[in-house]
Amino acid sequence: MDTLTKSTSLASALVCAHCKTPYSLFEINTYAHCCNQPLVVQYDDYDAFSKHDLLTREKNMWRYSEMLPVFEKENIVSLGEGMTPILSLDNLGGKYGFDHLLVKDESLNPTGSFKARGLSMAVSKAKELGITKCIVPTAGNAGGALAAYCAKAGIACTVVMPTHTPAVFQRECQLYGAAVILVDGLINDCAKKVDELKLKGDYFDISTLKEPYRLEGKKTMGYEIAEQLQWELPDYILYPAGGGTGLIGIWKAFREMLELGWITGPLPKMIAVQSLNCNPIMRSLQDPLHWKETFSPSRTVANGLAVPYPFGMAMMQQVLKESGGTVFAVSEEEIIAGVKEVAKTEGMLMAPEGAAVWKALLHLRRCKVISPESKVLMINTGSGYKYLENLQ
Repeated sequence: MDTLTKSTSLASALVCAHCKTPYSLFEINTYAHCCNQPLVVQYDDYDAFSKHDLLTREKNMWRYSEMLPVFEKENIVSLGEGMTPILSLDNLGGKYGFDHLLVKDESLNPTGSFKARGLSMAVSKAKELGITKCIVPTAGNAGGALAAYCAKAGIACTVVMPTHTPAVFQRECQLYGAAVILVDGLINDCAKKVDELKLKGDYFDISTLKEPYRLEGKKTMGYEIAEQLQWELPDYILYPAGGGTGLIGIWKAFREMLELGWITGPLPKMIAVQSLNCNPIMRSLQDPLHWKETFSPSRTVANGLAVPYPFGMAMMQQVLKESGGTVFAVSEEEIIAGVKEVAKTEGMLMAPEGAAVWKALLHLRRCKVISPESKVLMINTGSGYKYLENLQ
């Protein structure tokens, strides 16, 4: 087995997502101050990484180390994240007439969600950069993942989450040794509290896309999708988009694999799914200039979708445009019904975010946006067990 004992990363620069102004990979950088946009990692020398190299690699997300920006193996902070299964939903497919219905089940990651990918990467890079204190606003799962990886790395962790977050998320963070601060409101209100706390201490803020490395961890979902499907991508990928890092990351992975020569087009159409209680992507596309003036977001049973003003909005819109995809929002009642239906039909207790994707797919099928013979992959971002308090 290749143990990756030396630096293998092909990362070459950080660049502004909008204007491509370069920033150093070897200094602590958060976001692109030139345009107030996220920073993105770029890579060079694609010929140095072949998919045949994967044959001897360990079965976690670090098998793609050349396309991840950690330069020394000793700085990798891993709990075994990645290589989650892609499962066929034959019962639901047969019931509703889908010929090819798959789900990538991210609930099997450490701490029970896809957040493990991004936080493994971000904490690894924080360790490499000598950071000793991390802070994050969270709707739940990101806080638990950050707390776990900071515990593994010996880095102090503070988590700021809404007071209505289910108690299991709060207790999880505390068990990992994190300081937990509760705030009335949604994640944007938690972000304001984080900004206030940063004025009083030297915290490194790991907010979604306010630093460049969570995106790199999340993109490994895209690499795995291609590898697990024998380099033949589906026609559609449905993703529950809150902050949208995974949506952007999966698309980034596909673009990188085109450069690597690992896949050929066409690429999947990307479908972003939101809650009607908090659907900023849909609202922004419907009314680009004035959507914020009439937008009144509220809490949702799918905690991860309650991100009213995502920092990566422009990047998500670009993914939908480039892929020929769309956005769809579902009601709270549908989300809860979706959790129950998938559990009873497939024996899988999806997170509400994953159930939102399932219900959106049914709408898109009825509207003939997606045909019965299409190859469809849904992303279930986490375990429903953490949400039982919300599903009474």
